[in-house]
Amino acid sequence: MASLVHLPEIERLSPACIRILGGNPSKFTLQGTNTYLLGTGPNRLLIDTGEGKPSWIAALKRTLDEEKAAVQKALITHWHHDHTGGISQLLEYSPQTVIYKSSPAEGQSNISEGQKFEVEGVTLTAFHTPGHTTDHIAFVLQEEDALFTGDNVLGQGTAVFEDLGTYLKSLAKMEKLVSGRGYPGHGPVLPQASTIIAEYISHRYQREQQVLQTLGSTQDNESWTPMELVRIIYRDVPESLHIPAANGVVQILRKLRDEDRVVLEDGDSWRLKDRSSL
Repeated sequence: MASLVHLPEIERLSPACIRILGGNPSKFTLQGTNTYLLGTGPNRLLIDTGEGKPSWIAALKRTLDEEKAAVQKALITHWHHDHTGGISQLLEYSPQTVIYKSSPAEGQSNISEGQKFEVEGVTLTAFHTPGHTTDHIAFVLQEEDALFTGDNVLGQGTAVFEDLGTYLKSLAKMEKLVSGRGYPGHGPVLPQASTIIAEYISHRYQREQQVLQTLGSTQDNESWTPMELVRIIYRDVPESLHIPAANGVVQILRKLRDEDRVVLEDGDSWRLKDRSSL
């Protein structure tokens, strides 16, 4: 947390984009969940709703009062509580707001691939980008050639994911969508989204190589548990982060198993299928 850059609770990032923090900072949410109020007229779009902290809805109300605007539609990037927890607060304050989400809950509207959302000053296009979650959506802001990356790409550090192979395909898709900046689900604005996404892809393949090289570091092709791999690969990372790192290593191992390059032994031990997998 000490290394995180300071972000104001409310900040205008462009003529049509205001970021409002969710009031929920932590080692996993960084400075807190970013929510974005979009548009230049009386009707606005909102991306994500934080997790339901009183400070967030108070900040949103103040901003809307100052802007003399209302939230017409709220677009949810994915199902995680730190992005959906404020929906009930929003609807209590603004019952007319329509909630849009991929794989919507009862009372919500669906988001489909290529769907457009428009208000004065803003045209958003939705893209299904699973990996962090199966329902994850990214949005392109046409007027700025900018990308709302959700939790697939963060403003600082790296993201977690449910399925590495799927995640890498989504990153490759996202890399080609815009040439401008990125508005992430957590952390500061990305000056050039495509550059950071390319770094994410490179980093994931670097971690994959580290796993393969560690598995192949013994002559007898012994097996390793994910945590044993973490202690080698992430030896410079604080131990408090080793458990989430192990989750990432498991995702790498599953991807490599799908590619027939590693084998899961009894229990939770993994080994190279053969040295040609290196």
